[in-house]
Amino acid sequence: MSMTTDIDSIVIPEELPVLPVKDVVLFPSVILPLFVGRDSSIEAVNHALENDRLIFLSAQKNGEADVVDPDGIHEYGCVGVIMRMHKLPVPDGRIKILVQGVRRAKVKEFTKTSPNFFAKVKEIPSPDIEAERVELEAMMRSVREVLEKIVSHGKILSPEILIVLDDVRDPGRLADLVASYLVLKIDEAQPILEMVHPKQRLQAVLDLLHKELDILSVQEKIQTQARGEMSRIQREYYLREQLRVIKSELGDGDPKAEETLNFRNKIEAANMPQECEEEAYKQLKRLESMHPDAAEASIVRTYLEWLIELPWKLSSNDNIDIKKAKEILDEDHYDLEKVKDRILEFLSVTKLKKKLKGPILCLSGPPGVGKTSLGKSIAKAMGREFVRVSVGGMRDEAEIRGHRRTYVGAMPGRVIQGIKSAGTNNPVFILDEVDKLGSDSFRGDPSSALLEVLDPEQNNTFRDHYLNLPFDLSNVMFIATANSIDTIPPALRDRMEIINIPGYTMEEKVEISKRYLLEKQMDANGLTKANVSIDDEAIRSIVELYTREAGLRNLERKVASVFRKNARKVAEGNTKKINVTAENIHEYLGPPIYIPENRSEENEVGVTTGLAWTSGGGEVLFIETTLMEGKGTLTLTGQLGDVMKESARAALSYARTNSKALGIKDDIFQTKDLHIHVPAGAIPKDGPSAGVTMTTSLVSALTGKPVSRDVAMTGEITLRGRVLAIGGLKEKILAAKRAKVHKILIPHTNEKDLYEIPEHYLDDLEIVPVKTVDEVLDHAIFNVRPAKKTKKKGNGSPSKKKTTAKKPSSGPARRRPLETQM
Repeated sequence: MSMTTDIDSIVIPEELPVLPVKDVVLFPSVILPLFVGRDSSIEAVNHALENDRLIFLSAQKNGEADVVDPDGIHEYGCVGVIMRMHKLPVPDGRIKILVQGVRRAKVKEFTKTSPNFFAKVKEIPSPDIEAERVELEAMMRSVREVLEKIVSHGKILSPEILIVLDDVRDPGRLADLVASYLVLKIDEAQPILEMVHPKQRLQAVLDLLHKELDILSVQEKIQTQARGEMSRIQREYYLREQLRVIKSELGDGDPKAEETLNFRNKIEAANMPQECEEEAYKQLKRLESMHPDAAEASIVRTYLEWLIELPWKLSSNDNIDIKKAKEILDEDHYDLEKVKDRILEFLSVTKLKKKLKGPILCLSGPPGVGKTSLGKSIAKAMGREFVRVSVGGMRDEAEIRGHRRTYVGAMPGRVIQGIKSAGTNNPVFILDEVDKLGSDSFRGDPSSALLEVLDPEQNNTFRDHYLNLPFDLSNVMFIATANSIDTIPPALRDRMEIINIPGYTMEEKVEISKRYLLEKQMDANGLTKANVSIDDEAIRSIVELYTREAGLRNLERKVASVFRKNARKVAEGNTKKINVTAENIHEYLGPPIYIPENRSEENEVGVTTGLAWTSGGGEVLFIETTLMEGKGTLTLTGQLGDVMKESARAALSYARTNSKALGIKDDIFQTKDLHIHVPAGAIPKDGPSAGVTMTTSLVSALTGKPVSRDVAMTGEITLRGRVLAIGGLKEKILAAKRAKVHKILIPHTNEKDLYEIPEHYLDDLEIVPVKTVDEVLDHAIFNVRPAKKTKKKGNGSPSKKKTTAKKPSSGPARRRPLETQM
């Protein structure tokens, strides 16, 4: 782009045709080719050619617009001289002009807009720069140096550009030429055009040059790294090929051929079903045709390894000895007789019928009662491998069925992974926390995927998405565990046989501690029986005063805490044997956390002893009723649930209906308010079995007759005064025994549940089955009506004949944990 016109001698007229330019900014001294296509623009060019060839060029504010008005054209522009014009052939219809910038100018006003733009323009003179000549010269040198660096980094510029720039001595003209060579965008070039002082323009151009240099440096670095990586890969490829040829010449064999032969031998030894073997050979053939370093080869290789390592027909031999299995279960778990009997029944059927499509067992119970360890004991008794997979919180169906091989990082599901880790196709497979399975609208429902896994009629052809081949799961013994069966989807629950494992009683916890926990924690803390001992009462105190749970985990932590403190004493040099008793247990565990409720000290009016079930065992609750002046309003306090409030209203209705028989004054219900309170007020309580307790308390308050402090009771009532069955009888009876209550009133329909309570738990207790509220009141309130004969456990107690025993109530399994259930 050389200067071919003496632009310094051109005189700029006051009015000029205006040519709006879409995507370029013209600078003074710069020659620029332009294509002109709009009719108004062609008219402006023709007018300029017919006169002095001068035209005012200014950039559009919106480069995309085909139609513009004066407001859409930048105020600052450049006066140019048209050096050449060429009409393009039809049908193009455009003209091509070669224009050279003359001087900066500014639009004063538009005088005409049709058929083309005309405007009065004002030339912008150059300022005096003599005082800043040295600084400007330094900036010009900097511009030339940076431009040379840009060219050295590979920026494609014409070689004569640097020669032309070396000849330029005017700072402003240098800045304009460099700005035009950089091919700037409108929003970058227009501000430079509007700068009057050369120093400003040089600084702006220098900043743009540095920015361009930084971009080119980074680009060059990236290209260098890419070339280096490609060179490394090519070099490694050639070296591997050379190594392969060298090994072949030496007779060492081809690694690829060796790998293929190795896979073929393993496929033959894997003893796969025919369909799986055919797929394995098919994939091996694909692997042979691939380059060893190809990405797809790695995927096929991993898939073949999974097929080879799965135990398609490898089973462990069941060596089931029912007596030995019972010994193992008794050794590992105390009590739980019902659960053990069901497991032994299952093992017996398995022994007699080798190919058993048995039920899927689901062990349901509170945390810490030994559900998972029961599964280990079953595997030990059967001589099978044990696999545990926790499905709690699982939200992706692919965790069960696996991912399809089209995904990056695909792998089989947790079921197939567990089978592989077991090494046999018939392990005992524990699905832990099955009640906590999640679901996701995008990733599917894992519980639905488990339906096929746990269905004996379908799981013999289970297809994992990754394998895409049938795998026989019918030999696997699946055992699920759950804390609550309520949250298990009905379809999944229907495929499992639920075995309820209740929480342990205090006596059972004491016995388990003596048999298992003490020895385990003593060994874990480096102690022996010569160092420390804990008596039974101390264990009982830990259970009763420091833990409140159905299981044993917190108890074990408390025992461990006691032993740790004793271990410190031994480590500090104590040689005497340390005896931990109920009297000094607070020295190790601090003040008691829970205070047990005992029976009342005296017979009181309106205070009744009730029995409740909690997730930590049975509890004694006192229900209090008081009368006050009022209008017959009933107030209920103590964080009672809806069912318990309904029991209180039913009790009041019964009392009002039978007021004459009970000796209650008729006007008392209109002149007195009733307030029923159940301590402790901070603990939520609910359940129907407080009905008899509330009725007794209410009648006692209304009649003014005291309730016997030595009577505890439980049972649901109806408006007709019938006493209905309740759950958790075993835990409630033990709670009454701990509270030193000797007489317990239970619903007559719960008499069958006494057969499942060990004899020694019922010693010194008088168990009285009742059918109606009248019987309850006769036993509990003094002088309400003539007392009836009672049935005692032991002498005169109901005989526990096996022929009359019925299936026990489901009890607390249907109750909500962490709340008191009446």
